[in-house]
Amino acid sequence: MTPQQIFARMRERWLAGEPTYDGDMLAEDVVVETPFAAPGRATRTEGRERVLEQTRVGRAGFPVRFDDCRNVVVHETADPDVIIVEYELAGTHLGTGVRASAPFIGVLRTRDGLLVGWREYQHTMAIAAALASG
Repeated sequence: MTPQQIFARMRERWLAGEPTYDGDMLAEDVVVETPFAAPGRATRTEGRERVLEQTRVGRAGFPVRFDDCRNVVVHETADPDVIIVEYELAGTHLGTGVRASAPFIGVLRTRDGLLVGWREYQHTMAIAAALASG
């Protein structure tokens, strides 16, 4: 898969309420980074099985249904295996019905059609505000 196809698949999974990744899209040595993760959350996860487990547990425990992934802008780079993606996730808090959104930036790297790196920069203040309203 191309980087664009992998991001499209991630987006489909978010909107379907599924964990971000499935094993078929990840390289064995994949690294997922969220440098601005909330306190107590991992900022770096290495390896296919650890990434799959972390995203499965994270999705199951996250009280938000994603309703839209909008304002998507994909920036090509000089490296055909790397893209930078700007996007906004909009969702509904499952406990309260409150709707909110937050912007993100991701750097996605592939090798041989598999995801080897995802670095996501989150607007943690917007996310915390949305979760606090629930």
